[in-house]
Amino acid sequence: MIRAVVFDVGECLVDETREYGTWADWLGVPRHTFAAMFGAVIAQGRDYRDVFQEFRPGFDLYAERERRAEAGQPEHFGEEDLYPDVRDALRTLRADGLWLGIAGNQTVRAGTILRELFSEDVDLIGTSDDWGASKPDPAFFHRVAEVVPAEPGEILYVGDRVDNDLRPGAAAGMHTALVHRGPWATIQWRTEEADALPTFRVETLLELSPRIAEFNAREH
Repeated sequence: MIRAVVFDVGECLVDETREYGTWADWLGVPRHTFAAMFGAVIAQGRDYRDVFQEFRPGFDLYAERERRAEAGQPEHFGEEDLYPDVRDALRTLRADGLWLGIAGNQTVRAGTILRELFSEDVDLIGTSDDWGASKPDPAFFHRVAEVVPAEPGEILYVGDRVDNDLRPGAAAGMHTALVHRGPWATIQWRTEEADALPTFRVETLLELSPRIAEFNAREH
């Protein structure tokens, strides 16, 4: 049975359109050009950070985040950047009696923002900076398994990426769900792994509650 649901952050809960747009502005690159290169890098199976290297070789993302903060333009997302199904989905899953968590590749600053947004809605919020391990490193998913009060096979990890979410989540013995939104899921949706790996493929997070209920009923 599925007893716990853990969510990725970017392009699962948070629409990152605004954030990546501000990075294009910071680099002095037209937003549509930055977005086109972003898609090309994903389609080639490369790390998204290579996008920055294409426009500025030697680009240090962590250092530039600090420079942006010092310039009064820190990374930021808020209620207005959440996908419209997020609040209702969390409320419904909590009412279903499921343990809920949020865990993704995020900075300490992003972790603070997540806690301001979701502390009353979920049981745990963890980030890669908190844990010293980033997806798809197995250590990240081992940490998830340690902090969730359920066995790995009772955890559903929800994300938008085959490479960072589904593949390592399944390898850790978890169930996975692929949500069809954002650049990664859009590009990877019709791949063999995207079809075969996840326990659920969903267009919206609102599908999770009935799908989990149906799955758990079958397992009884």
